[in-house]
Amino acid sequence: MKRLISTLAVLLLLSGALFAQKGGSRNYIVGFYNLENLFDIYNDPAKNDEEFLPDGKNRWTQEKYNKKVHNMAQVIAAMAKDNGRFHTILGVSEIENRLVLEDLVADPQIAAANYQIIHYDGPDRRGVDVALLYNPTQFTYLDSESIPFDFEGSKVDITLNKEEQDYFRTRDILMVHGLIAGEHFAFYVMHLPSRIGGKGFDLRSRGAEICYNHAMEMMKKYPGIKIAAMGDMNDDPFDDSMALWLHGRENLDEVGEEDFFNPFLSMIKAGYGSLCYQNQWCIYDQILVNSTLAKAPQGGLKITPLVKNTYYGRIFKKPFMIQQKGQYKDQPFRTFSNGSFIGGYSDHFPTYILITK
Repeated sequence: MKRLISTLAVLLLLSGALFAQKGGSRNYIVGFYNLENLFDIYNDPAKNDEEFLPDGKNRWTQEKYNKKVHNMAQVIAAMAKDNGRFHTILGVSEIENRLVLEDLVADPQIAAANYQIIHYDGPDRRGVDVALLYNPTQFTYLDSESIPFDFEGSKVDITLNKEEQDYFRTRDILMVHGLIAGEHFAFYVMHLPSRIGGKGFDLRSRGAEICYNHAMEMMKKYPGIKIAAMGDMNDDPFDDSMALWLHGRENLDEVGEEDFFNPFLSMIKAGYGSLCYQNQWCIYDQILVNSTLAKAPQGGLKITPLVKNTYYGRIFKKPFMIQQKGQYKDQPFRTFSNGSFIGGYSDHFPTYILITK
């Protein structure tokens, strides 16, 4: 009976997706989700994965790994149920390799979406990468690039000396270029440097600068291209990396040709949060769109309000994703708590936007 119910749910999702494509209004969901340390159980000498081995600190067994993959797929399926369709684009972070993504997209809860994977092995010292999943019935893949994090030509006041810069390694920025309904799109997926120790504000600004400069070049190369820059920014929408270096604006009428619209800036001011860091709600999980996507003329794809016809972004959370008791009560129900596996989902809530014609 459970299998029958699951099959019916998948069919309903598929019918919703087909309606969205064939009906008068075409809707596309673009989202981001930090999967909180989705590591496999195998030792990779090129990765810093010792904690995530069966005999490692986290006692990362096949059973725990299977639970983690199931949980991540459960959240993606829950978003699809809410929206009546699977995501067109889903950027992800904190994944070890392509293998974990292959296991994720094959999970029965979301396998019907037939998600395709764009991933490059990156140089991060913690061994985590970013990646992008796309629905091939809604997005036509053209090309992609893994953009390295470097300091060449930066206008940011970098605090690291030359030796420290040469040693520094973090996640590359992923750019994926393709078509939605015949229109050119570029999606950037980021996981900017950590705040641990109160550091990295200049490094996050540099990451945003790299993304912005590349996006401006794409706009020159493909006039009219629509761009979404997403990720775990490790900064809030009002911090320098987002507001200054990525040119994020709060209101559509403030967005110039070389600016980005940040729908999460008004949301954080209204008290929304995608994670709780040091007992304070933040929105590090952001999606910004360029002026062409923010202010497209009638008949073109553009960002559309999602929440209460006011907010253009959504932070997705359901009761099963929320810690119900203990130290982290009312916060995201995470995988680990104080070093112990508690079988949760992620320490971040996913976010997404809606693009329509």
